[in-house]
Amino acid sequence: MGFLDRLLGRGKKAAGDLMGDASMRREGAAQEREGAAEDRAAEHEAMAQEQRNQAAEAHSERENT
Repeated sequence: MGFLDRLLGRGKKAAGDLMGDASMRREGAAQEREGAAEDRAAEHEAMAQEQRNQAAEAHSERENT
């Protein structure tokens, strides 16, 4: 959902610029930041899961020797 939030936020921000609506621009900027944060969180969660998998594999190898 992060990518979609970033895209929609960017659109709102641009619309706010075109219409001179500062509140819409702020809302769009906030939505864009939220989407970027969601993307970063998902990336870190994937990296953490990979580390857990590697740890479990190492543990399994250690137990089997």
